Amino acid sequence: SITEETVELLEPYLDMEDYNLETAKKVCGNVAGLCSWTQAMAYFYSINKEVLPLKANLALQEGRLAAAQMELNSAQIQLDEKQMELDEVQAMYDAAMKEKQALLDDAETCRRKMNNATALIEGLGGEKLRWTASSKNFQNQIVNLVGNVLLATGFLSYSGPFNQEYRNLLLQLWKKEMDNSKIPYSKNLNLTGMLVDNATVGEWNLQGLPNDDLSIQNGIIVTKASRYPLLIDPQGQGKIWIKNKEKNNGLQVKIVNLQVF
Repeated sequence: SITEETVELLEPYLDMEDYNLETAKKVCGNVAGLCSWTQAMAYFYSINKEVLPLKANLALQEGRLAAAQMELNSAQIQLDEKQMELDEVQAMYDAAMKEKQALLDDAETCRRKMNNATALIEGLGGEKLRWTASSKNFQNQIVNLVGNVLLATGFLSYSGPFNQEYRNLLLQLWKKEMDNSKIPYSKNLNLTGMLVDNATVGEWNLQGLPNDDLSIQNGIIVTKASRYPLLIDPQGQGKIWIKNKEKNNGLQVKIVNLQVF
C-alpha cells in the first residue's frame, strides 16, 4: 500500500544525518525499530518499483512460454506421428528397393542364361550336319554289326599263326564269302580300332610293344583271344612286353629247351 507520494514525504527525513538506527537507539529503542522499518520500507518501494514490471513481464512471458510449450507439445505429437508414417514409408521403400534389386538380379541371371542358351543353340546348329552324318553312320554300324563281329571273331580265332600278308588274305577271303552269303559288314572296317582303344595301345607301347600294325594285332590276340597264343618272337620284343605287362600279376616264366630234328 506504500505510494510514491508517501516515499517523497519521507525523503527529507531519510536524508537527515541523525535519522538512522544508531542515533535512534540512543533516544528510544522502540523509536529505533520504527526508524529502521521506515528506511526498509522506502528502500523496498524503490526496489519493488523496478521488480513489479519485471514480475508482470515474467507472468506474461510465462503465459507465452506455456502457450508455446503447448504448441511445442502438439507439434511434437504431430512430428512423432509423421515420423511413424515416415518410418512405415521408409520400410515400404526399403522393401520395394530390395524387391527391385532381386528382380534385377533375376533379370540379369535370366539374361545370362538366355545368352548362354542362344550361344549353345547357335553352336549346336553347326553340329546338325555332323549329327546327321553320325546318326547315319550309327545306323550303318547297327546294320553291319553282325558281319563286323563275325570278322573280328574270325580274326581272333584263326589269324594268330600268320604274318600280316596272310592275315590280309584271310580277311579278303572272308569278306568274299560274306558277300556271297549277303551278310552285311563295313567295307572300311578297321579291326584294330574295333578291338582296342588308343589309350590301351599307348600303354602297350610304354610296356615295350612296337607300334606297327602287326605287333598291335598280336597284342590284341594275346589279350582277347580265348586260346593260349603262340608268339614267334625272334627279336624278344613280345617277351619284354608280356613281362612288363604281367609283372604285377605274378607272372611265372618257364624256360623249355626244344631240339629240332
